[in-house]
Amino acid sequence: MAELDGMVAVVTGTAQGIGREIADRIKASGATVHEVDKDTVDLSDSAAVEAFFAGIGDVDILVNVAGGVVGQTHKPIDEVTDDSWNAVIAANLTTTMNCTRAAARVMKKRGYGRIVNISSGAGRSVSLTGIQAYTTAKAAQIGFTRQMAHELGQYGITVNCIAPGFVLSNPTTQAQWESYGEDGQRALLERIATRKTGTPADIARGVEFFVAPDAGWVSGQTISIDGGHSLF
Repeated sequence: MAELDGMVAVVTGTAQGIGREIADRIKASGATVHEVDKDTVDLSDSAAVEAFFAGIGDVDILVNVAGGVVGQTHKPIDEVTDDSWNAVIAANLTTTMNCTRAAARVMKKRGYGRIVNISSGAGRSVSLTGIQAYTTAKAAQIGFTRQMAHELGQYGITVNCIAPGFVLSNPTTQAQWESYGEDGQRALLERIATRKTGTPADIARGVEFFVAPDAGWVSGQTISIDGGHSLF
C-alpha cells in the first residue's frame, strides 16, 4: 500500500518545474492530486479559490508552490510601481493565504491536514534577481507558515515550509542562469557547499517528508534545500 493511499491533495503551480515534480511524486505515493495553475484558477482571487475548493470537497494535503517574479526584473526601489509590487505579492503571498484559508476550513472539520509552503532562499536572505517584492513575499510566507502552524496544530494540521536554493526548474531560472555567464555561474556554485545547482526532485523529496502521515509532530519548520548555500 502506498503511503498516501486514499488521500486528496491540492498542488498549485503545477505547469512546470517544482510544482510539476511535487504533484507527480504525491500522485505516485497514492494520493488523488488536483493540480492548479494560473491558467486554470486565478489563485489571487479569493472567490475563485473558494469555489475551486468547494468543488473538491475533502482535502488532506495542500502544497502552495504558485508564485514567481511575474516576468519582472530588477529596478531600483524608487522606480518600483504600485502595480509591479502588488503583482508579485499577489502571485506569491496572496495565493498562499487564499489556498490555506480554503483548505484549513475543510481540514479543521476532519481533524487532519498537511500544508507545505514553497518559499525561497530569497525569503531567508536576499533575492539574487534584486526584486524587492519577491524577497518580501517569500519572507512573509515563512512567517505565515509559523503563524499557521501555531493556529492550526490543535486541529491535527501541520504547516511547514521549504526554502529552495537555486533550482533550474523553468525558463525563468534557466534564463537567469545563462545571464550570469561562465564567471558568474562559477561564482554562484562556489557559494554552494555541494558545488551544484538543485533539481525539482530535490525539493519534491522534502515535500514528501512533510506530507507523510508519520510527520505529524513536525510543524512550523522551514528547511533550506539549497545544497548548503545557507549554513545556519
